[in-house]
Amino acid sequence: MLGSSTGIRDPGTDRRGIIRVWTTIATLLALVVLFVGLTPSLSMACACGCGVFEVGTAALYPQGSGGSVWFEYDYQNQYLNWHATHIASAGANSDKVLRTHFLTLGAQYMFNRNWGVMLELPYTYRFFKSATASGIQGFNFNSLGDSRIQGMYTGLSEDMSTGLLGGLKVPSGWWTYPHADRDTQIGSGSTDLLFGAYHLGTLPPRLGALPLIFRDRPFNWFGQAYYDLPLFTQNHYKPGREFDGALGSYYDFGKVSFLKELAPMLTVLYSDRVRDSLSRANPQNSGYTRIMIAPGAEIKVGPVRLYGDVELPLFQNFNGNQVTSPVLFKTIVSYDF
Repeated sequence: MLGSSTGIRDPGTDRRGIIRVWTTIATLLALVVLFVGLTPSLSMACACGCGVFEVGTAALYPQGSGGSVWFEYDYQNQYLNWHATHIASAGANSDKVLRTHFLTLGAQYMFNRNWGVMLELPYTYRFFKSATASGIQGFNFNSLGDSRIQGMYTGLSEDMSTGLLGGLKVPSGWWTYPHADRDTQIGSGSTDLLFGAYHLGTLPPRLGALPLIFRDRPFNWFGQAYYDLPLFTQNHYKPGREFDGALGSYYDFGKVSFLKELAPMLTVLYSDRVRDSLSRANPQNSGYTRIMIAPGAEIKVGPVRLYGDVELPLFQNFNGNQVTSPVLFKTIVSYDF
């Protein structure tokens, strides 16, 4: 997720609010450092495909120095057994349900128009139902997830419309829960290298052919890409490397009633994950390719922004048998300063 958004930043943020925001950022940084230092043997992976949540929020790109903090909630309920490009019999898969709530606290600060830093600290609640020797059983477990630390460079263009990201997904999640396989744990035991890039542009319309409401501002388009490469693994399990991309468009209506901004958008999402590997993995039933469509919108009230989308599969190709979700949900509440 990229923090500060396309709108004009309010100059009237009071001193007390800024102090509170800096306190939040300092706390986040301290927590990330603490977990990296104290738990070098942990990490959160997502064989269930949560990497797609990292793309598709183009209305939140940075536009200048300053920062933002946000809370993100993502949800998916995987209960459909999928084989290759179609739904398969539930009896072919011992996993029955994988229901996950992702809660992420994030902060981003642009030191100037070229350089910035972003931190994400997730927490995951998971319900897992599977067929065991004692019959079908369900288990609830929760844990801190993988923390992400990334640097940002936005100096490739004068208007900051192009940016590069790079950093680490560091070990801070639980991967030793006794009732879950390695590919359904909240953590994977790996430290991953992250690469990302984005570009934001405009689509100049033929103004005479559009209604008057669309003539004073253009449509916007965006592209994003993320690559997650596991580097250091533990206990004979290596999650598959993953690529996630987004391509979409949105239109900012500007001020509408009490809203300072209203921007509906439509995004196409693409994910490709290779098979897991090493002796504790299940390569026959891991890895996939997926294309999704995500209608969504962003609104702004004062310094607070709310973004949400609904992600629907258009095409899925899963190796072996894997439980999938018919719909994914994303919501972000952010505060710019």
